[in-house]
Amino acid sequence: MTTSATAPAAGPLERGTRTSRTVVRVVMGIALLWTLVPLGWMLLSSLKPTAAVTAATPDVWFAPTLDNYRSLFTGANNLWPYLRNSVLAAGLSALLATALGALAGYGLARTRMRGKHHLSFWIISTRMAPIAAVALPIFLIFRSVGLIDTVPGLVLAYLSFNLPFAIWLLSAFFAELPPSLEESAQVAGCTHWQSFWYVILPLTRPGLVTTFVLCLVFSWNDYAFALVLGGPHTQTLPIAASQLVTQTGIDWGQLTAIGTVVVVPMMLVGLAVRRWLVTGLTMGAVTGE
Repeated sequence: MTTSATAPAAGPLERGTRTSRTVVRVVMGIALLWTLVPLGWMLLSSLKPTAAVTAATPDVWFAPTLDNYRSLFTGANNLWPYLRNSVLAAGLSALLATALGALAGYGLARTRMRGKHHLSFWIISTRMAPIAAVALPIFLIFRSVGLIDTVPGLVLAYLSFNLPFAIWLLSAFFAELPPSLEESAQVAGCTHWQSFWYVILPLTRPGLVTTFVLCLVFSWNDYAFALVLGGPHTQTLPIAASQLVTQTGIDWGQLTAIGTVVVVPMMLVGLAVRRWLVTGLTMGAVTGE
């Protein structure tokens, strides 16, 4: 007489784990659709003819065209100066914020003084100030020194908001590294600067990349500073997008095309550095010191 072995019934803990995994997958799927569907629809609309974009019945199957992109980069619109200004202002600001934030963040992490935590909070609190509250003072200062309608003026304006964030974020990365690393390097003959450059910075590469990407995104998407401090020679992509909304109507084809031009570069940057970006965001740096 033979008996068939039966699998033991799943316990409450295992059933709870399976349920939680299912719930997480459903929530992640909904969040993914919430994010990708508008982006996909914007991309499809940018490839549609003008009549198809404004049609009462959306058409999923259509012959794609690049007319909207040609209209953006040729003729009266000429998006190239706006794109150049955005790349220069956002890129330089992110580079400066990361470089200066690394120096200041390292000093903040290694300095032993009373009230360091209060100083760290004060630094990040300057990033919390609304742009509307500081736009007028910055405009008056920049006008007195001739920085209105200049790329250096936009870089400094973006830096005023990116630098506190960079210092706060990078100081947490440096605080996680034991001071014995620098001490060992100095015993081996390195100067303080060499130990920082050759030992500490390579170990905080995820933090540096994360800080640079986040500062780049903040500057790239800025509209308020570009509107207040910019001018005919320094208008950026967000300003160009707002100019497509006029009293006579909205050019939806070109508006979706310029939206794609604004979004795609930042998505490509994020994908290119996703390994360091994920590592940086999952470390303890997001908690601050």
